[in-house]
Parts: sequence; C-alpha cells; structure tokens
Amino acid sequence: MTALDILLWVAIPYAAIAIFVVGHIWRYRYDKFGWTTRSSQLYENRLLRLGSPLFHFGILLVALGHVGGLLIPESWTEAVGISETAYHAVAVTLGVFAGFCTLAGAAILIYRRRTVGPVFSATTRNDKIMYVLLVGTIVLGLGTTVLGNLTDNPHNYRETVSPWFRSIFTFQPEPELMTRAPIGFQLHALSAWVLFAFWPFSRLVHVFSLPLGYLTRPYIVYRSREPRPARRGWERVG
Repeated sequence: MTALDILLWVAIPYAAIAIFVVGHIWRYRYDKFGWTTRSSQLYENRLLRLGSPLFHFGILLVALGHVGGLLIPESWTEAVGISETAYHAVAVTLGVFAGFCTLAGAAILIYRRRTVGPVFSATTRNDKIMYVLLVGTIVLGLGTTVLGNLTDNPHNYRETVSPWFRSIFTFQPEPELMTRAPIGFQLHALSAWVLFAFWPFSRLVHVFSLPLGYLTRPYIVYRSREPRPARRGWERVG
C-alpha cells in the first residue's frame, strides 16, 4: 500500500462522508429557505414532463441497484440460491436499462436548460457543476459496465468494490481491495465521492425533503362554490 492508495480509498471517502453529513446539517440550520429544487416548471412544461419522470425513474433504479450490489454480500445471495451468473445477468440488464433512462432524462433536462431562455437564465453555476458531477458519475459507471460486458471480460465488483465500500462504514477500511479493481470502477467511485461532498450545497438536498405537513394541514379554499350575495364596492359613510 502506498500513501496515494490511503489517500484515495480511505481519506477521500471519510472526508466526503463528513462533508455530506455536516453539510446537510449546516444547510438545514442556516439555509432552510434555500432547501428547494428551485422549480422551473412555470417557465416550460413540455420537455419537463418528459425528462423529469424519465430521469427520476432511472436514478431511483440506479440507487436501488447500488444498494443491492454494494451492501448485500455475495455470500448472502448464494445462500438463498441465487447464483453469481444469474445475479450478474439481472444486475447488468437492469443497470444498463436504468442508466440509459437516467442519461436520456438528464439529456432532455440539460437541453431544456440550454434552449429555453427563462430556464437558462435561472440556471446557476452551482447547477452546472451539479449536472457535470452527476452525469459524469453515471457515465463512468454505465460505461465501465457496458465496456466490460462487450469485451466479454466483466469485473466482479462484489469481490473488490463492494467489500471495500462496506469496510468504510464498519471503520475497518480495506483500501487494497480497490487497488485490484479496474480503472473504470476506481474513477466511478472517486467521482461518486466528489458528488456526495458537493451534494449538501446543491439542489440535490431536495432528495431528503418529505412533505409530511401536507398530510395534516387544513385545506385552502381559493374559490368557494357556494353562492354568495353580491356586495357593493363602496359602502355609504354616515
């Protein structure tokens, strides 16, 4: 192990996790009014209706796939009768499908931001950085998966990346595992940590927003259907 390996696969992950946690706490305490997606639906709705569901559906599948692939050990799936071949086939199929859905949705949303004047004007530098990090992380992960299967040489990340990822959260880091992973997986992991460190300071914080207040608040009457007597605009004085 070299000092660079310790930096990349121990120091950077822990730094990113710390920034992720502390950054969200800071943002919630000091920027509650900024805890929003800054919706631009009022400016344009046609492209948004197509790109937003496609992106969010794809990213949800991507997140669920990563939870299963990184947190569930290979021995657990084998114990319930799922072979590695079957697991790999399902994971690759769903992963590629989810990745392309996410990229297609992101492409539509980026095109919308670039071509619709009011939306482009409302796009900040922070938004641009967020899109670069998010799309870059997805492209690296999807490209590594597709390339590995096209060359008929897929890497079993459940023997390297997954146990390394779990070792970070058990405070028993095993950086040597990541040194055996292909460069594509290494770049994907580093890009993900940078994205997580940037997360609290971007519009991505809306992922942790739950509109629970809507379940208990009273309804608002904007226009009553009950007939009311007409009132004069001016009342006689004296």
